[in-house]
Amino acid sequence: MPTTPQTTNLSGHYDLPAISWDAVRTRLDEGFDQTPGAGGPNRHTSWLTTINEDGSPHVTAVGALWVDDAFWFETGASTRKGRNLARDPRCVLSLSTDLFDLAAEGEAHPVTDPGTVARLAAEWASGGWPCEVDESGRHLTAPFSAPSAGKPPWTIYKITARRVTSVLTVEPGGATTWRF
Repeated sequence: MPTTPQTTNLSGHYDLPAISWDAVRTRLDEGFDQTPGAGGPNRHTSWLTTINEDGSPHVTAVGALWVDDAFWFETGASTRKGRNLARDPRCVLSLSTDLFDLAAEGEAHPVTDPGTVARLAAEWASGGWPCEVDESGRHLTAPFSAPSAGKPPWTIYKITARRVTSVLTVEPGGATTWRF
């Protein structure tokens, strides 16, 4: 993602300043542990919206990561989100943190490069999910995952965001959209 996106202040009519993309990136770089009691009022939550075959939205919680200025998640090929993304990669990842709510619109594509898969498996494992790279080197496996992920092996997806909108949940408030 470029570091200097096109910025639109959505709070101009409230006389609130635009939110700094650098401040949002810095907060995302700190991580957003999704275990209960780990952040936000009780925890951080991320939701993925994909497009069903009939054009309706499908929304489900995912264990997303922010690494290298991108959002990442995993799922099985037979899940609804996996089937939806195979047909149409457009999606939205929504996230609530202790400082802001955020929606990243873009496309999610599978990532099977063994080095990237291993690096992201280590990121998830360091956060408490005991995943590891499967024997193919291109997917993940673990003793458990969210039921919505389906059975292993799981494929990692990278979201390339085209537009991100954030609303501050703390003073001074504000809402901003960035286009990349």
